[in-house]
Amino acid sequence: MSDQTTVATLSTEQLVNDVLATIDREREREIVSRRFGLFDRKETLEQIGEMLGITRERVRQLEKSVVTRLKTQAEQGTIPHIADFEVTVTEKLQGMGQAARVSELTAQITPEANRIEQARVAFLAQLCPALVVINEDDYFHLSVAIRNKRDEKAIKTTVQNIITAIKGLGEPKTIEEVAAAANMSDTAEVAALASTSKQLATLNGRWGLIKWPMVNPKNIRDKIYVILKEHGQHLHFNEIAEAIKDSEFKRKDVTTQAIHNELIKDKRFVLIGRGIYALKEWGYEKGTVADIITEVLKEAKEPLHRDEIVKRVLKSRFVKETTILLNLQGKPQFKRVAKATYALAE
Repeated sequence: MSDQTTVATLSTEQLVNDVLATIDREREREIVSRRFGLFDRKETLEQIGEMLGITRERVRQLEKSVVTRLKTQAEQGTIPHIADFEVTVTEKLQGMGQAARVSELTAQITPEANRIEQARVAFLAQLCPALVVINEDDYFHLSVAIRNKRDEKAIKTTVQNIITAIKGLGEPKTIEEVAAAANMSDTAEVAALASTSKQLATLNGRWGLIKWPMVNPKNIRDKIYVILKEHGQHLHFNEIAEAIKDSEFKRKDVTTQAIHNELIKDKRFVLIGRGIYALKEWGYEKGTVADIITEVLKEAKEPLHRDEIVKRVLKSRFVKETTILLNLQGKPQFKRVAKATYALAE
């Protein structure tokens, strides 16, 4: 059977059933299918042991023995269609930077990339001599890579080098900048390997540590921060709401009222006009227009002409000129000391 025919006509379920059919004992078939979650959710050693009436350690031994035997048979070419599957997956991975999360790889192979399909792809890939599977843990997503490029240890070492490079950069950067910092030339490979790590994230074309809000906003406030930072200038809360709806964020169903509430609460954001907000890190301070006029006169240490006061206030507040003049003329903390010239009242 040709590669093309296999891809077109055989489902992962059929491929898995063909593999399981090579296992003589029903108990061993049961252990493999349940441990890898090939037809239902994955089960623990304890759950399978209880169901079969054997110890968890015996389940572990049998699982290891069967998988080792299957890998040997795959290398010898005696398992149906594994060679074809390996060719197909290798071709997909070559177009994905030599490595990929199983979730993304499965989506390239079958239209239904659900958890069971992903479990089947990971199981089949584990039997392929030319592929290496990175099992999911606290640091890595379940992933597959082409073995002739790197083995599992080398993959993990390279990913750690990429993480170290990103830490050194100190802020989210493009994959080109990350690759340069990691002394790697293949940007597609760097992105692919970075995607396998649970310590990294990407957003709007930049990569960073998972704990950085700019690449992994965890709540509404973080998303607002990302939007303002990306735009690089003040925005009305309605504009922020629209930008979130048009963004790459995973959850974008946020109400305008919720956004407004978070803008008021978070110290990172400063109200600089009617409904208009900016980032505090841009040099803005919280306060009313009268507060800003007070700061302007304090810093000047001398009376100022109203035009100069207006000019200086407008550097940190997006308000109408008349609003500044009304505050200047109507607040008791300011006094006119000469024609159109004001100072702080004693």
